[in-house]
Amino acid sequence: MADKDAYVQKMQAKLDEWNAEIDKLQAKAEQAEADSRVEYQEQIKNLQEKRQDAEKKLTQMRQAGDSAWEDLKAGAQSAWDALEDAVKSARSRFK
Repeated sequence: MADKDAYVQKMQAKLDEWNAEIDKLQAKAEQAEADSRVEYQEQIKNLQEKRQDAEKKLTQMRQAGDSAWEDLKAGAQSAWDALEDAVKSARSRFK
């Protein structure tokens, strides 16, 4: 149980960090030139979809029993990795 709780807390903290990063990118997109704004908005939409997937996985892990959460961990990690890669990619494009 302690492993599950620690993992869920770690993932929630990371999700909170990514949410803040997505908010920053959204603010930059709103200030961008019209040409760039469309591209930025598409990237942000992609980030938001990946964030929703990660949030869904986190919720599933929270609700899972002690034995089942290990099975969900791999899928959750995949969602986290996809979101992290998308955030890094968007961050580099927004500079």
